[in-house]
Amino acid sequence: MAEYDTIAKYLIQNYPKDFIHFTLGHDEVEVIDILDTEQPTIETRHIDSLIRVRISDEEALIHTEFQTTDSTNLPMPFRMAGYIGRAIEHHRLPIYSSVIYLRPNAGRRDPGYYTQEVSGHLFVSQYKVIRLIEIEGQVILDGTQVGLLPFTPLMKRPAGMDSETWLRACIQATQAASLDTSIRVDILDCLAILSGLAYPPDTIHRILSQEGLMDAIMRESRFAQYIKQQGIEQGIEQGIEQGIERGQRKSTLEGLLDVLEIRFGLSAAHPIADRIAAIDDLQRLKQLHRAAVQVPHLEAFQDMLDA
Repeated sequence: MAEYDTIAKYLIQNYPKDFIHFTLGHDEVEVIDILDTEQPTIETRHIDSLIRVRISDEEALIHTEFQTTDSTNLPMPFRMAGYIGRAIEHHRLPIYSSVIYLRPNAGRRDPGYYTQEVSGHLFVSQYKVIRLIEIEGQVILDGTQVGLLPFTPLMKRPAGMDSETWLRACIQATQAASLDTSIRVDILDCLAILSGLAYPPDTIHRILSQEGLMDAIMRESRFAQYIKQQGIEQGIEQGIEQGIERGQRKSTLEGLLDVLEIRFGLSAAHPIADRIAAIDDLQRLKQLHRAAVQVPHLEAFQDMLDA
């Protein structure tokens, strides 16, 4: 999910106050510096964002992690305890830490803390868990936090509004925002790619085309050049659609495996999971995803897979 991480980092570096207000709920914050996020350990680790700020005449750190899915190899509480501890050790400042979960089904099991309580050795590391799907997206569209606009399609939509209408509303609101043309195109570019975490690529492409935005995004976006410089193989020369489709394949694959795990207890080590992971055809994955939701048992799904 490197492309989504890069977009999120790009946005928080360019619009730090928007994210500080979003995670901290505090407006009177002076941004002092965007800090180096490499943490030297036995295995070098990079945190996503670390910003040095001044709040009420006192310096502090704002630490933000972006997660597309749940952290499985190392659970998030362990990761955050490490990040927070090393940041305090290096900078010797109080720290406000948050994890922002991008994908709608991610972060539900994150408790927001790591705790150890053994005789005479109490240790607690607490952080804020923010699941975008639980945030009222219309509030962001109605506000002035430009850096958050690309995330609105992943947020909670107004009651009674279907997902496609909500995506169109997010695109139209961004297009109507009072921004310089180059900035608006960058924001729309980021929005289009991030939307691939929750929407089919053909839907994103169709709405952008109907709104007359595809040509501008492909021709004018500075972000397209940025992600190219970052080494993300999005295929910018062939257009944004291919990059969205690759992201959507990953999204569909992970969603399919989630359904099979929830409904039938299918583990990541199961042979069926390996077979599914080897499928490159996005349409085939979509068909299997629909089948996984509907079939009565795992054997019926395997028959669909074998067909």
